[in-house]
Amino acid sequence: MVEEGHLTRAAERLGIRASSLSQQIIALERELDATLFVRTQAGMTPTAAALALLPHARRMLEEADLGARAVRDTVGRPLRVGLTPGAPANVLPALHAEGVEIDDLSAARQLELLRRGALDAGLLALPEDVDGLRVVVVSERPLGVLVADTHPLARLDTVGWEDLAGLDLLLYERKLAPGYHDALLADCAAAGWRPAHVRSGPPRRSLFVGELRYGGDVVALRPEEEPAEGLRRLPLREAPVVRHALVWDPAHESSDRIAALV
Repeated sequence: MVEEGHLTRAAERLGIRASSLSQQIIALERELDATLFVRTQAGMTPTAAALALLPHARRMLEEADLGARAVRDTVGRPLRVGLTPGAPANVLPALHAEGVEIDDLSAARQLELLRRGALDAGLLALPEDVDGLRVVVVSERPLGVLVADTHPLARLDTVGWEDLAGLDLLLYERKLAPGYHDALLADCAAAGWRPAHVRSGPPRRSLFVGELRYGGDVVALRPEEEPAEGLRRLPLREAPVVRHALVWDPAHESSDRIAALV
């Protein structure tokens, strides 16, 4: 009413009849024992009492809106969260406990769906183009060297960058996670290792494992995880750290609910 300054326009904005709004204002004035509006031919002018009440009324409306959102979040649909290969296992129990729908998606696909509003949150390795999104790092793990258990390196307890000379690097296709792909190669170069070749590995873990088992002089750089049968993971001295983060649109209606996942 204060914003419109006119009974009919205010009633139209609220979707009620002008007579009903007038009755509500009169009832409120009686309850407060104060005049809230001065009625004129041009409209309705708020009194000092109305202006004093206004910020409190706005806060009440905001709290009512937040309460309604909280209820919708409680009874609403499950959250849809994207996961990339190599996501930290310690985060999965929390997602399952909340009844989250998990989709196996590349980082690039997650970001595309997040910006279209078709995905609620994503769990991916940094860095990626996450401008405008809220980012909460959930895991920081050093990379290690993953090799076939028949590979000569498998006899070692730890591996240094110098031990990787002349070997190929098996890495997911760049288009799946361009930011992480480029950052990993930059880390390798900074450590003094330039792979003989960078092989584009398949995104499916079972096929990726096969490439390592039977591909000859090839290694992968992976965070700590239980290696598949036929593979061995070796600690890498002076290893770079891979960070996984939960990312989502901060304007998402369930932003607080998403943040509570981690």
